[in-house]
Amino acid sequence: MDALDLLLARRSIRRYTDENVSMEDEEKLIEAAFAAPSANNAKPWHFVMVRDLAARQRLAKVHRWSWMCDKSPLVVVVLGKTDSTWWVEDCSAATENILLEAQALGLGAVWVGIRDESTEGYGDEPQVLEIVGAPAEHWRCLCLIAIGHPGENKTPRSQRQVTKLSFERFGRHSL
Repeated sequence: MDALDLLLARRSIRRYTDENVSMEDEEKLIEAAFAAPSANNAKPWHFVMVRDLAARQRLAKVHRWSWMCDKSPLVVVVLGKTDSTWWVEDCSAATENILLEAQALGLGAVWVGIRDESTEGYGDEPQVLEIVGAPAEHWRCLCLIAIGHPGENKTPRSQRQVTKLSFERFGRHSL
């Protein structure tokens, strides 16, 4: 499968079989995360690999879209250092690498955004940090990634939108 086929095949999978994610596959997911580009090669990230059912059950309740975390055998909590200017971008690149490697391994995965910059505070982040034991003064949570063997089948698709593509100047939709 070439890179574009892999990108088009990657879909958000929220239902999983009972089959566990192998340690070999987990190692490949970790390698993919650390292969991500990083501004100034700072790598302001930390990945918490969560397999414990009780912790996954708690993560499933921290956000209205995290319900599948207790059904997936593996949840990756993606953390970024608070003292880094580019932690969101770097952690996003690492997250996409994990999602693509999961697809390449035949696994299903979904990104659950946790970071909240609203005026009300950080939303669900404090709960996630508490669950994984990360000190809030040094870490933020970008997202959770639920990973497992797919319990649903989604076909590859293009999501190209020609109205969101310009050539040479904004608004010029053809050459």
